[in-house]
Amino acid sequence: MKKVKQIRVSKPFDLLSEELVFIILDLISPNPSDLKSFSLTCKWFYQLESKHRRSLKPLRSDYLPRILTRFRNTTDLDLTFCPRVTDYALSVVGCLCGPTLHSLDLSRSGSFSAAGLLRLAVKCVNLVEIDLSNATEMRDADAAVVAEARSLERLKLGRCKMLTDMGIGCIAVGCKKLNMVSLKWCVGVGDLGVGLLAVKCKDIRSLDLSYLPITGKCLHDILKLQHLEELFLEGCFGVDDDSLKSLRHDCKSLKLFFRTENLVFSEYGLKKMLHFFLKHLTFRERMYKQKLDASSCQNLTHKGLTSLLSGAACLQRLDLAHCSSVISLDFASSLKKVSALQSIGLDGCSVTPDGLKAIGTLCNSLKEVSLSKCVSVTDEGLSSLVMKLKDLRKLDITCCRKLSGVSITQIANSCPLLVSLKMESCSLVSREAFWLIGQKCRLLEELDLTDNEIDDEGLKSISSCLSLSSLKLGICLNITDKGLSYIGMSCSNLRELDLYRSVGITDVGISTIAQGCIHLETINISYCQDITDKSLVSLSKCSLLQTFESRGCPNITSQGLAAIAVRCKRLAKVDLKKCPSINDSGLLALAHFSQNLKQINVSDTAVTEVGLLSLANIGCLQNIAVVISSGLSPSGVVAALLGCGGLRKAKLHASLRSLLPLSLIHHLEARGCAFLWKDNTLQAELDPKYWKQQLEEIVP
Repeated sequence: MKKVKQIRVSKPFDLLSEELVFIILDLISPNPSDLKSFSLTCKWFYQLESKHRRSLKPLRSDYLPRILTRFRNTTDLDLTFCPRVTDYALSVVGCLCGPTLHSLDLSRSGSFSAAGLLRLAVKCVNLVEIDLSNATEMRDADAAVVAEARSLERLKLGRCKMLTDMGIGCIAVGCKKLNMVSLKWCVGVGDLGVGLLAVKCKDIRSLDLSYLPITGKCLHDILKLQHLEELFLEGCFGVDDDSLKSLRHDCKSLKLFFRTENLVFSEYGLKKMLHFFLKHLTFRERMYKQKLDASSCQNLTHKGLTSLLSGAACLQRLDLAHCSSVISLDFASSLKKVSALQSIGLDGCSVTPDGLKAIGTLCNSLKEVSLSKCVSVTDEGLSSLVMKLKDLRKLDITCCRKLSGVSITQIANSCPLLVSLKMESCSLVSREAFWLIGQKCRLLEELDLTDNEIDDEGLKSISSCLSLSSLKLGICLNITDKGLSYIGMSCSNLRELDLYRSVGITDVGISTIAQGCIHLETINISYCQDITDKSLVSLSKCSLLQTFESRGCPNITSQGLAAIAVRCKRLAKVDLKKCPSINDSGLLALAHFSQNLKQINVSDTAVTEVGLLSLANIGCLQNIAVVISSGLSPSGVVAALLGCGGLRKAKLHASLRSLLPLSLIHHLEARGCAFLWKDNTLQAELDPKYWKQQLEEIVP
């Protein structure tokens, strides 16, 4: 036999084409550290990753020249992490991205002016989307510059309160390709500006006019938009019944087709306004996948709802949360026209048993029901509802305090397909009822049992829900390590676990969770006072951990925190408030290993300015809270704040306000950092423990 000659390849990566490497990059986790590791493998991978990247979200605007020089094919640029974007930064974007850039998000940025926007608009000729929301200082001159972006299709100007009709008119004339415009809370824009937008931009499909001081005068032009699909009129109190009546003659021959995936109405004149739309527009037969949000509508009656739904036979989602009307039999009968309804929200409403029974009978295809904070819901009403809903997938009965085990039994027996059950503070439910949940609803993925009477036997039953990914057991005083061990041994898909103030939990239970739930991303062990560093060492095995909350755990130290920092590289949020044994060494570990950390609270700890200053090494740190710390000096706080260049929010004790230089505060605010000054004196005086301590000092 002939020997096959073996070919030795000194550089095996050379056998891969660029297309294959691009496919590999598409499959890599979006975690920045993974992409960084890939690009550092070799020079060729570094170059290919630069070619492949299309979307960027830099942490600081001063990084832009270096970043955009490397990633020359950037099409989507998100600057929301940059608290301060200057005209120079926008000039850099325009010069380095040029015609390649398609989308730019400046919704949480400031410090730029019309000059910077002009350079951007001139250079980025293919820009189709820009988000300028929350630019509260933006004026008509800036809007006129935006009009130079002739290819613009999607524009968001939410809360640009200084804009007037003149600025919107300039945009309407210059950007005729617009198909999506949001003017929510642009209170300086009225009928003239909206009318010009409707007349000049014929391709508009989505228009958000919420909370604008418009009247019915501009509706004539809006209703002529042939491609309009989404119209938001929430809080437009100037659109009254009389203004709608005046349009009836003009709209008789109107050819308008609404797809209306989201249609939000104001409270004023709701009934007649909706009746008008349904009667005079020919979109009734064309609605599908429709969502109607009529929440907080104080004037909505069952007659108005009947008018509203008379032409919406294909309505799938309906939100009536916090409506003043009682959800009674008469009100629920309005739903007989929408038998295909799949989701209904009645949060905060006054609901009668007859009303719930009617909803179950008329809309038995419901898959999602939300009754959060409906204090009038009883066992009778809920049982009659769920008996009809065999296909129910999501149920929210948070704070329905009149419910008992009778309801839970009926839910378990009638809804075996449930994937989400939220029942926080249903305090009358007996321990035995939770056993049925695990036995009957084994497809559960999300379960909120906060402030309930569940015990270890209930957790043993719930461990049968093998798909469970989110479990909230805060203030569950009857559970112990034994019950938690059942979850750890069976629910390997768990991503979120909340044990807030569940004081029966110790290191043993946390160890079982860490061993069995290696995909854990969020854990809250706040005020579980028996937790020690052993738990933190165990949790360090959960390498995907992103949120770690251990407020009020006096027995954890910096040694345990360091263990998590070393192995959990994705850590983004850490709450260490009232952990007196956490000191500078713990923060030094975080500063070195946790480069994805965005939020940290070290109030009431042993941290000094040394540890605080080390956090400046974390480039993406945005929020920091240091309300009380005896080891801090004003100069140390100043140095730390100056070092954290990407800081957006700092929560400090009010006493520091007079000690920090005013010029420094103004400098940091100009850089994009907002201060929250907290004074705990009043809070302490309201705490019974405070008065007990004062009494003990007076009378030993």
